[in-house]
Amino acid sequence: MIPPRIVLATANPGKVRELGALVGEWGPIAVATLADVPGVALPEEGDVSYEANAAAKAVAVARAAGMPALADDSGLEVDALGGAPGVRSARWAPDDAARIARLLAALANADDRRARFVCAVALAWPDGPVETARGEVAGTIARASSGAGGGFGYDPVFVATELGRTFAQASAEEKSRVSHRARAVRALGARLRDGENCAATLQGPGRPC
Repeated sequence: MIPPRIVLATANPGKVRELGALVGEWGPIAVATLADVPGVALPEEGDVSYEANAAAKAVAVARAAGMPALADDSGLEVDALGGAPGVRSARWAPDDAARIARLLAALANADDRRARFVCAVALAWPDGPVETARGEVAGTIARASSGAGGGFGYDPVFVATELGRTFAQASAEEKSRVSHRARAVRALGARLRDGENCAATLQGPGRPC
């Protein structure tokens, strides 16, 4: 079911903006942030999977806040780098500028610049259940940053195939239409709504939808 209130389990201002807007598509949901639940600590991210990282953050915050929590973990996978930086994308260098510099240096002589953004989102309830969903968007890595005033992370060098420009050059509406995070959140919302519809149409105990 879609909860009436959630807390966003992220300290990243860019993710707070994007997740808050996307969750609004689910319906009239009250959205809280970590600032509303002081003292909550996010667990360290691991290297197993995006889903595992998102679930760990969502579970920790849901239990501490006493209400459902939504978290995500995302990464950039570059073909010429064997899928790196992948699940370690946020830890590849100290900050966004350093991460982009390292990426462009690694691809300085590469002709194959295909890449994809991947996102997994997890919604956890305080009593334990966790729902996850994944979204992806294909693109290429530009040879220089463009639109550095917009977006965050690797957005200034990721050229989304469906937009023909970097995420940092795109408007918030354009990015929301095709981004990996948007697709993951919408997939999760659809799954939660399907669960509600299933529960509403059961014809008897034990009957599957």
